Amino acid sequence: MPDRSVDAVLFDMDGVLCDSEPLICEAARQMFRERYGVDLDPEEFRPFVGAGEDRYLGGPAERRGLRLNLPPDKARTYEIYLELIRGRLRPLPGAVGFVRACRQLGLRTAVATSADRIKMDGNLREIGLPAKTFDAVVTGEDIEHKKPAPDIFLLAARRIGVPPERCVVVEDAVSGVTAAKAAGARCLGLTGSYPAAALRAAGADWTADGLDRVTPSLFDALP
Repeated sequence: MPDRSVDAVLFDMDGVLCDSEPLICEAARQMFRERYGVDLDPEEFRPFVGAGEDRYLGGPAERRGLRLNLPPDKARTYEIYLELIRGRLRPLPGAVGFVRACRQLGLRTAVATSADRIKMDGNLREIGLPAKTFDAVVTGEDIEHKKPAPDIFLLAARRIGVPPERCVVVEDAVSGVTAAKAAGARCLGLTGSYPAAALRAAGADWTADGLDRVTPSLFDALP
């Protein structure tokens, strides 16, 4: 891909490489039943998807008037989660092939996820793209300001040594697209979580239904 204007691709994880939300929801609900004797509805977690596990657990707890003992509660949630994903979590269609194609083209790659490291490592290992597949990884533990702030993508770009304006971010959420554009990167928005119109309104340069519908040659025509 000579004279290209893209040198790197930064991948969000959930909704881009895999869909772990149903399983982390199942783990969180089990933790709340065990420790607090309450059965939360999956819809109670939905407003906090993508915000990191502190808010994913803390948001529903606040609405229920529960005071979490967060470090051990989160640790127990992850313990349950890592058992649940074995043999159940799968890569989203096209994800593995797209990452490999990027690397074969000489593009640098990174994962930039709001999840904690323990969850990221478990997910990537289970879907056949372990962290060592990528040139760098950034998790929610590495940054202070989560999406829609640009921090996570700015740090990922620094870690792989590529200016943000020469990176493409692959995202599925409006907050992620907003963060990518605030970082100065281009953005491919995947429509699994939000409609194409919402992703484009947030600034996505392209949209697609999934990574099985595109190839890295999409980036060839960039100015």
